[in-house]
Amino acid sequence: MALTSGILSQLAGCTLVGIFLGRWLDNQFTTTPLFLILGLFLGLAAGTYGTILLVRKYTGEDQT
Repeated sequence: MALTSGILSQLAGCTLVGIFLGRWLDNQFTTTPLFLILGLFLGLAAGTYGTILLVRKYTGEDQT
């Protein structure tokens, strides 16, 4: 249960932060979809990377 809620918070949290940060940057620089899309992809990448690290730590495969 803790692992699944950790995965959910990693994926959803990073994605939402990327979206909101991208929208804010778009409003500051008036570049409507550019930073929103970049923020979405960077948020998804960060969430995926965090999820991989979390699962590796949970399964004991973290050998670094």
